[in-house]
Amino acid sequence: MASFNHIFESCSWAETSNSIYAKTTADVEHALRAGKRTLEDFKALISPAAAPYLEQMAVISQKLTLKRFGRVVQLYVPLYLSNECNNICTYCGFSYDNKVRRKTLSAIELMQEVAAIKEMGFDHVLLVTGEANQSVHMDYFKKVLELIRPHFAQISMEVQPLELTDYETLRPYGLNTVLVYQETYHQEDYKKHHPKGKKSNFQYRLETPDRLGQAGIHKMGLGVLIGLEDWRTDSFFTAMHLDYLENRYWQSKYSISFPRLRPFSGGLEPKVAMSDRELVQLICAYRLFNEEVELSISTRESQVFRDNIMKLGITAMSAGSKTNPGGYVVEPASLEQFEISDERTAAEIAAMIARQGYEAVWKDWDNTLAGHHKIL
Repeated sequence: MASFNHIFESCSWAETSNSIYAKTTADVEHALRAGKRTLEDFKALISPAAAPYLEQMAVISQKLTLKRFGRVVQLYVPLYLSNECNNICTYCGFSYDNKVRRKTLSAIELMQEVAAIKEMGFDHVLLVTGEANQSVHMDYFKKVLELIRPHFAQISMEVQPLELTDYETLRPYGLNTVLVYQETYHQEDYKKHHPKGKKSNFQYRLETPDRLGQAGIHKMGLGVLIGLEDWRTDSFFTAMHLDYLENRYWQSKYSISFPRLRPFSGGLEPKVAMSDRELVQLICAYRLFNEEVELSISTRESQVFRDNIMKLGITAMSAGSKTNPGGYVVEPASLEQFEISDERTAAEIAAMIARQGYEAVWKDWDNTLAGHHKIL
């Protein structure tokens, strides 16, 4: 069956990059005037030529977001189930070669964490693991979903890429959303950052959203790890991937995240630095390109940045996050995947949102409308 890989292979990284950097002010102005913006317009909006137009982009982005999403921001919280991992990834604290104590939550520990999260008010949880098939496998995922499903209106997962049949199996257990970030679309650099483990298979990871679409997953999340490669070129390939998926799997919804490389135990310096102003430009460019896509910002970003970006296109943000298994109550000192920057509580984030004239939504209302799949 055809997949995004066929389209991806027809595009050269170098030619795409050159095309972005060759965009002119005339191209940017054309993109700003356009009714329905194309991928070429997106190139112009993320190009250096668009930098002087940031204020205009922000105004349009805010209007489009208000029109489609209103004055609401969805809040979610990550729940790290395990830091066990068989992959070597140069940028991750969970990497196999990082010799630290590993932990996978038991059923009792899981429910202790769930109780703490519910106490904070959350109805939308994101389950996160490393990739360790001997301990974090399908039977484990099914058991986790079975246990927590009665407690949350929306359950998302960010785990290793699975087979089509696996996604089809997990759907009736309450799986609503799957996030799978390509990390970088630069194939040669991808190999450098993923030398060992199943994650080293670039094509398998690239085709994961196709399997999600075929399985009828309600929503899927895309993104790259900003800092591994040129952010403009990586973001263009993400936008191209999004465009393909929306046209092919139109029943699914989509979200984009903007994780910038953050310090962790072992450290990797970003190959390419991205300024706050450039991140604002990228977020606005996505909104101008796609009015429907959800745009999410995590606690990797600073308190000041998150407060200021909220009105410019963001529709979802994490709050009160812990990036280690057991981080809420069970074992607060276990290894973190990365350091967070915005350490405010969920209540403080909700209060900030209210001060800006917006409302914090603790679950995904679309899930209620879509109905729930029953286990037969």
